[in-house]
Amino acid sequence: MPIAAEPAAGADPSSSAVPDYPAWRKGVAGVLAKARKVDAAELGAEPEKLLTQSTYDGLSVAPLYTRRDELPEEPLPGAYPFVRGGDGARDVHRGWFVSTRIGATDPAAANQEIVSGLENGLSAVELTVGTGGLPPSGLATALDGLLLDLAPLSLRAGAAAADAAAAVLAVVDDYSATERADIRVSFGAAPLTSAFSGAEDLGVDETVRLAGLVAQRPETLRAITVDGTVFHDAGASDAQELGAAVAAGLEYLRVLSAELPVPEALRQLEFRFAATDDQFATLAKFRAARRLWARVAHALGAPSEGAAPQHAVTSAAMMSRRDPWVNLLRTTLAAFGAGVGGADTVTVLPFDSALPAGELGVSAAFAQRMARNTQLLLLEESHLGHVQDPAAGSWYVESFTTDLAATAWEFMQEIEAAGGYRAALDSGWLAERIDTTRTRRQDDIAHRRTAVTGVSEFPNLAEAPLSEAALAAGPGQRYGADFESLRDRSDAYLAAHGSRPKALLVPLGTVAEHNVRVTFVANLLASGGIESINPGPLAGDEIAAAARDSGAAIAVLCGTDARYGTDAAAAVEQLRGADVGTVLLAGPEKVLAAIDEAQRPDGFLAARIDAVTALTALLEKVGA
Repeated sequence: MPIAAEPAAGADPSSSAVPDYPAWRKGVAGVLAKARKVDAAELGAEPEKLLTQSTYDGLSVAPLYTRRDELPEEPLPGAYPFVRGGDGARDVHRGWFVSTRIGATDPAAANQEIVSGLENGLSAVELTVGTGGLPPSGLATALDGLLLDLAPLSLRAGAAAADAAAAVLAVVDDYSATERADIRVSFGAAPLTSAFSGAEDLGVDETVRLAGLVAQRPETLRAITVDGTVFHDAGASDAQELGAAVAAGLEYLRVLSAELPVPEALRQLEFRFAATDDQFATLAKFRAARRLWARVAHALGAPSEGAAPQHAVTSAAMMSRRDPWVNLLRTTLAAFGAGVGGADTVTVLPFDSALPAGELGVSAAFAQRMARNTQLLLLEESHLGHVQDPAAGSWYVESFTTDLAATAWEFMQEIEAAGGYRAALDSGWLAERIDTTRTRRQDDIAHRRTAVTGVSEFPNLAEAPLSEAALAAGPGQRYGADFESLRDRSDAYLAAHGSRPKALLVPLGTVAEHNVRVTFVANLLASGGIESINPGPLAGDEIAAAARDSGAAIAVLCGTDARYGTDAAAAVEQLRGADVGTVLLAGPEKVLAAIDEAQRPDGFLAARIDAVTALTALLEKVGA
């Protein structure tokens, strides 16, 4: 941990805890004053607070953390409240378990995929059983050769969980192991969280019976998975995902209490959470989740059982269908955050998982290999597993963890006040709260306050249109879905007309005057599937000639505010004379007021407009 000098006698501790803090603050004031064109004194005594960011949970993220933010040191990994990890003796040469989803429906093919994966770096297996996966009767064949005491097995079996468990237990009974407790299987029954997503699953009563059955066995078997990813995929914030998952966990403990003592009931649960490309938020989320569940276990009188296993799955909501290769970067950051945050098992979704199989012309084996190697690079080359909780002591991470845990606990308490998890679910209260967050996030993306690279920013208009199968799957609730729907409309226009919707850029003045706004507009239009035509600087009759040559029904003036004052009116007149139906101006709305109403453009394109609404209107104007 960095050591800060003690403040000088009589000095203000808030400004002297770090030797250069006052100088840094002065520098911040200078930069902000210049950017805002104000006097530095107008920014107040703490100008750095203007750089503070807020999460969807209302948590503040400061631009700089110092010893003033230092919190008491957490206990070592393996000790209550398990913030630094649930297993103090984890093999540092292995790190976390590298898992993948085996989706084959043929038992022999699934076995081949499992064996191949284990030979090439996998250390855990996740099997889909039942609808869309293996039949329970095929599990013995699929699991042939899997060393269950070395590679944990988890199931996603839905309503087939009981049958799948019976089939796996038959395999376990024939399996020889020196230490039966080393055999680790999660049966994945998730009735409460599946009820939120609408997925079929085992009934609650059947789940209780399954938990009672496996709790009596010597192996390490868990019947229930508390799946927080269903809340995340619906749009939940991090605290909402954690709070809802803990509330669901509490509900499970209540129904299990009739069958099992508290310690045994706690041992029947594991948690699954989403990992996103916001690496520090992901890192803090897994640490905070352990603190939350440890607090539940402590309140129930079994603090030593509070370290439920965590299975991280890279976020499906953050994945894009457009420029999907960028998903490789997203999942790398997500796996980093989950692994460093202490997840026991990590599953990286293939980069093309938002698309139908074969959409990109690459095999499923290739996509799975890239997903697997993402983790292996972090473990084998970057050695991230060699140190448990390497972020411990970071003023930022520790503060983020503590604040996130507190906010998630408050959300869980709100659910309890609403009657508990099932009552909050049945009344629609839980879905409504999560939908509010989803709407806020979509609004930020629509206004481009939050970027989705390759979709809302830096899109690739040259990529091939999506197939009918991809379009039939619908936009889903992925972060970039609204922009991707615009691109779908552009593709349909391309198929019908042989070219994309076009807009003419009309650069006014020198390159230095128009370049920034030309670049901004071209990027904005492309995010909606509109191709920009840039003939270079134009003046006088050149504008009308360029408009006729382009055949574009939309034109956008690009220049400085000062240039608009002298040239915009004449440019609009030229464009009207060339029958351009829609003339826009790149810049703030206030510039329009300075132009005579008779020659005023029809609208403006600025940095914080609702881009989805504006682009939708432009596509409709050209008939897309």
